Amino acid sequence: MAGALARRVLSGERNAVARAIRLLDDRDPAGAAALRELWPAAAGARVVGVTGPPGAGKSTLVDRLIEAFRARQERVGVVAVDPSSPFTGGAILGDRIRMQRHAADDGVFIRSLATRGHLGGLSASTLDVLAVLAAAGFRTLILETVGVGQDEVEVSRVADSVVLVVAPGAGDAVQTLKAGVMEIAHVFAVNKADQPGADQVARDIEQVLAYRDHGPAAAGAGPAGWVPPVVPTVAAEGRGLPELLEALDRHADWLRTSGEEGRRHRERARAAILEQLRHRLDGTLANRLPGRLDEAAARVAAGASDPHAEAEALWAALNG
Repeated sequence: MAGALARRVLSGERNAVARAIRLLDDRDPAGAAALRELWPAAAGARVVGVTGPPGAGKSTLVDRLIEAFRARQERVGVVAVDPSSPFTGGAILGDRIRMQRHAADDGVFIRSLATRGHLGGLSASTLDVLAVLAAAGFRTLILETVGVGQDEVEVSRVADSVVLVVAPGAGDAVQTLKAGVMEIAHVFAVNKADQPGADQVARDIEQVLAYRDHGPAAAGAGPAGWVPPVVPTVAAEGRGLPELLEALDRHADWLRTSGEEGRRHRERARAAILEQLRHRLDGTLANRLPGRLDEAAARVAAGASDPHAEAEALWAALNG
């Protein structure tokens, strides 16, 4: 079954792609078996991460990026990571509805994933789903993460290029973002640039960047470093998209010439391995120590113990 499914995915069959993604998101062993055959074909795909606070216009910007990449005849896969429904665990924002004008385009595949409580702005199956899309021939991948602010730094371990979308009208945007998330951006998109305060947001970002160390090149040594450009956009009208695309292409060129591309791909592989280890640890706890985690949580919640002591006891039990 896994071999047949993998062959259908490799041929670009959309139903097979959707089924493989569903199996992986559900942690079905058949999905993992298919992924083993697909993984070699996924190598080398380009991943663009799009992140930022709620209301900045990330989904509208992604919609325009799809349009721009398709104009260059690139096949585009989109993974939109949504907050989970507290009742079903399913994605609740419906990015596929927001981007449905691309639904009839065979060169675009859009999938929403639920975080299901996974920290860092991504879903536990994100890397697997990206690999399936890449193996199916969608070699330009866009990853949009939930708008939860500073917890979204995990995207930096998955994407080759990260676009941080900010917009005026949300208080001190730079103060809100500067701890953690500012450091992961390779390109800043100041969206809604036609609104009051957009110029000030751009200046504030540039000021922060001016004080930030960009590696050895900042001191004039070694290969040229990357200084993130600040690009004004009005995604609703498509304004600034050519400049944003040009900035992303320049970053892709820099990744290749600097050798950073290989390092980032190794980091992505490392994240994939660690995610599988976490999943196996969760399964081992559930199978070998049924109920023990809930009991430990109850003691910690009641103040009868602490997380460190309980984790140490569970680890000892697993290795005993």
